[in-house]
Amino acid sequence: MSFPLPRRVPTRRATTHASNPNLVLGLILAAYLMIVLDVSVIITALPEIHTALHFSSAGLSWVQNAYALTFGGLLLLGARAGDILGRRRVFMVGIALFSTASLLAGLAQSAGWLLTARAVQGVGAALAAPSTLALLTTTFREGTERTRALAWYSAVAGGGGSAGLVLGGMLTDWVSWRWGMFINVPVGLLVMYLAPRHLPETEPRPGRFDLTGAITSTLGMTAVVYGFVSAASTGWGDRVTVASFTAGVVLLVAFILNEMRAEQPITPLRLFANRERSGAYLARVLVVGGMFSMFFFLTQFLQGVLDYNPLQAGLAFLPMTAVMFSMVQVVPRLTARIGAMPVLLTGLTFALTGMLWISRLSDTTAFFPGIAVPLVLLGSGMGMALTPLTAAGIAGVAPNDAGAASGIVNVAQQLGGSLGLGILVTVFASAQRTDGGSTTHALAHAVSSALTGSAILLALALTIVLTVMHGVRIPALAAAARLARATATRLAVPLIRLIVVFQKLINHDKTSGGACREPV
Repeated sequence: MSFPLPRRVPTRRATTHASNPNLVLGLILAAYLMIVLDVSVIITALPEIHTALHFSSAGLSWVQNAYALTFGGLLLLGARAGDILGRRRVFMVGIALFSTASLLAGLAQSAGWLLTARAVQGVGAALAAPSTLALLTTTFREGTERTRALAWYSAVAGGGGSAGLVLGGMLTDWVSWRWGMFINVPVGLLVMYLAPRHLPETEPRPGRFDLTGAITSTLGMTAVVYGFVSAASTGWGDRVTVASFTAGVVLLVAFILNEMRAEQPITPLRLFANRERSGAYLARVLVVGGMFSMFFFLTQFLQGVLDYNPLQAGLAFLPMTAVMFSMVQVVPRLTARIGAMPVLLTGLTFALTGMLWISRLSDTTAFFPGIAVPLVLLGSGMGMALTPLTAAGIAGVAPNDAGAASGIVNVAQQLGGSLGLGILVTVFASAQRTDGGSTTHALAHAVSSALTGSAILLALALTIVLTVMHGVRIPALAAAARLARATATRLAVPLIRLIVVFQKLINHDKTSGGACREPV
C-alpha cells in the first residue's frame, strides 16, 4: 500500500556542497554527539534516578530501553523520510523533538513522566540520526575530504559512548542527573538556529510514499528491539521474548516482500546487493554489540569491585576516548596511503587484542595495567576501524539512496547494542549465579565472562571483514601487519604517559573525598 505525495516545486535549488564545509561538519557532529551521548550518559546516573523518582529495580532498565525501543524501531522510516521530504527539514524536526523531550526528561517528577520523555527522545533521534550521515555524504566529495569527515563522524559514533560515561559521571557527581538531559537543550537550539543557514537541503522527491513498508518496518524493528530488551531482563525462553521475536521476524519478512514490489521503497533492497556494504553492516552490528556491552559491564566492575564513584568510573574511560579521537588525524592519511582494508583489519585486530586482555580481569585486577592498557588498545582499534567500516556502508550509493543507506548504518549500530547486551546479560547472570565466592568475586567473574562474549563478537566481526567484504587478500594482510607493528612502536611510550596522568586524576578524586556509589 502506498499513497501519493504532493508534487512540490522547490523554491531553491538543491545544494550538494555547502560553502563552509567545516561548519556543516561541526553542526552534524554536534547533533550526532547529542544522540550518541544519550545512550550512555544515563548509565552512571541510574542509581540517582532510582532514588529520586522511586523506580523499581525492574523498571529502572526502562530508562534506557524506552529510548532504544523508539530509536531502533523508527530508524528506517526516519531515513527514508529524509530522502523523500528533504534531509535538512527532517533533521531539524528530529532535533526539535529531541531537544524538547530532553527538557521534559530533565523536569520529570515521576517514573512514567521520565519514561515517556525518553521514548519521545528516541523518536527525535530516529528522525535526525540518518540525516546526519546522509548530509555528510552529500556535502563532502569522495576521497580525502569525505574520509576526513567520516573519521570525525566515526570517532563520535565510537567515542561518544565513553564520553557519555565521563559526562554523566561529572554531572551526576557535581550537579544532578537532570543536567544529563538539560545539556541537550542549548546544543539543540544552537543547531536549529544554524541549520537553515548553513546545512544543504535536498529537494523533496515527488512520488508515492510506501505506507505498508513504513508500518511493517517500524513494527518489525520495534518488535525485534523489544525482544532483545525482554531477553536481557527476563531471559530468552520467556513467552514475551519469544512472541516479540516471532512477530518481529514475520513483520520484517512481510517488509522485505513488500520492498521487492514497492515503487518507492522505504529501504531499497539493491543496497544489500553489494558484498562490501552488506559485510560492513553485519560487521558493524557485531562490533557495536561487543563495544557497547563492554561499556555497560566494565562500568559495573569499576563501581562494584574497585569502588569507583560515577565520576571516577567516567574518568577511567578517558584514555580510550582520547586515543579514539586522536586517531581522527591519522586515519585519513593512512587510508590514502595504504588503503581502507589494511586500516580496518589493523583496527579490529587491536580492538580484539584489547578485549581479550580486559576479559581476563578479576577482583584483584588494578586499573593499571589490567584495565587502562586494554582500553587504550580498544580506543586505537576502534579509532582505526570505524571510519572504513562507515565508509564501506555508504560506498557507491546513489545520492537519492544516501538517506536509506545511512539509516541502515544507524540500524546496525542500534541493533548491535541491543543484540550484544541482550545476549551478554544472559551470560553475565549465569556466571554470577554459578560463582560460589564473595559478592565482589562473583561480580568480577560475571563481568569477565560477559567481556569474553564481547571478544567473541569482535572476533566474528574480523572474520566477516576477512571473508565477506573482500575475501582474504595477502597484500591487505601484509599491509595490516606492517601498520600494526609501526603503530604499536610509535604509540607505546606516549600512551603509557597518558595512562599515568589519568591514573593520577582518578586517585586524586578518590583522596579528595568522593563518595562511593553502589554499582549500576
